[in-house]
Amino acid sequence: MTTKEIKALISLLDDPEIAPQIQSEIQNLGETIIPYLEESWEETLDPQQQQRLEDLIHQLQFEGLQQRLRVWRDAGAQDLLEGMWLLNSYQYPDADLQALNRAIEQLRFEAWTLLRSEMHPADQVQMLNHVIFRNHKFSANTQHFHSPANSMLQRVIETKRGNPLSLCVIYLLVAQRLDLPVFGVNLPNLFVLTYQPENKAFEPFYINCYNRGVVLSRADIEHYVGQLGITSQEAFYEPCSNLDIVRRAMRNLQVSFEKLQELGKAEEVSQLLAILTDDKPKPETESEED
Repeated sequence: MTTKEIKALISLLDDPEIAPQIQSEIQNLGETIIPYLEESWEETLDPQQQQRLEDLIHQLQFEGLQQRLRVWRDAGAQDLLEGMWLLNSYQYPDADLQALNRAIEQLRFEAWTLLRSEMHPADQVQMLNHVIFRNHKFSANTQHFHSPANSMLQRVIETKRGNPLSLCVIYLLVAQRLDLPVFGVNLPNLFVLTYQPENKAFEPFYINCYNRGVVLSRADIEHYVGQLGITSQEAFYEPCSNLDIVRRAMRNLQVSFEKLQELGKAEEVSQLLAILTDDKPKPETESEED
């Protein structure tokens, strides 16, 4: 369609008798029509028309996000940063993946200048802790623990505040770009990292990014699980996948919206989560944000 034809189509949204049909035609055009809808929103002074346009823009963006999530999932969920960016784009559709990449790369470069090949694994972690938590002052968002912003990587990088999972994701992305054997661990109610040394002379250990990278032993994790009063599972001690991490981030975001009584957004995030669980809603045992 030409620009003139698209604008003429959008103008027909003013007619209540044919508006539903026009909305359907616009949705079939996909996200490419969004700039024209935004331009129309700026030109109209009718609040009802603005709301219709806002709803259409959101629906188109949401459908596009769903499709991109399916592509990411079907490609094997290889890129954790991309998965977190897709989640980020639910709230911030204009979020720039390359800007997030540059922020992580800056942290990686700073850590790389301090990294030495002969470093003990514990010293490598202390070096990363120094860069991320001391130099760049990332820390736990204890005042607004249930804020949706804690699940948005863009906002966490901007504010330097996050929840256990988002802080771990930043740490994990930096560590893996340094070729360090660091992985996520899906603990109940708390997300941590594990360092799995290739050299068997060193024991695996765990990293709690919500507590500024404090190092934990397996016994510490066992004690934590015991305090929760739940049956221990080997999955509580072993690395999880990128898909697991993004699923958990989505559950966190869903809980955040539920606590804010933004039930429409919570339902939409549930739909996104279903895409990463083979398009079938799955009951979760973790009800709290982490």
